Amino acid sequence: MVATSPSPPVVAPARRRFTVDEYYRMVEAGVLRPDERLELLDGEIMQMSPIGSRHAATVSRLNALFSGATTGQYIISVQNPVCLSQHSELQPDVALLRYRADYYAAAHPTPADVLLLVEVADTTLAFDRDRKLPCYAETGTAEVWEVWIVDLERQQIEQCHTPAGAQYRSRRIWTRGETIACHAIAGLSIAVDAIFG
Repeated sequence: MVATSPSPPVVAPARRRFTVDEYYRMVEAGVLRPDERLELLDGEIMQMSPIGSRHAATVSRLNALFSGATTGQYIISVQNPVCLSQHSELQPDVALLRYRADYYAAAHPTPADVLLLVEVADTTLAFDRDRKLPCYAETGTAEVWEVWIVDLERQQIEQCHTPAGAQYRSRRIWTRGETIACHAIAGLSIAVDAIFG
């Protein structure tokens, strides 16, 4: 009988996670183009989907609805970066932020600045729910953070609040004919029909 040596243990290659600083240095060095639609999610550089007309119209509608409902008490940030952690900087479709006189000119908003994030999903529903939502939950503050996923295909809104680890303790679906009330901002409620048009 021929003796065989034991197989070496299988070792998975380590994943190299980029930091937000490294991400910006790649843009400065020309590795990434400034006009590319990218996000940094848990150290991975993700290419964002092109924005279709229905998606763009919904984001514009949300911007107008929030502008009318919040009367300048908060900053409405549309498709701009929110620096969630050392390894994640995402660009939610709409973010309602605590008011700051400089409108965040000194630095992108961080989790402490966020009250509500909204993701509009047409082709990206699974990604928004499975990858972005846990990232938002992990960096959110239980007292204020809330996320809405506006599902264009099903014409419904998934509202998530009270983050705990990588999940939300409270999730509810809102449909046409109902009025969604924001838990993070007292008195803010919007008709679902107005969001979908």
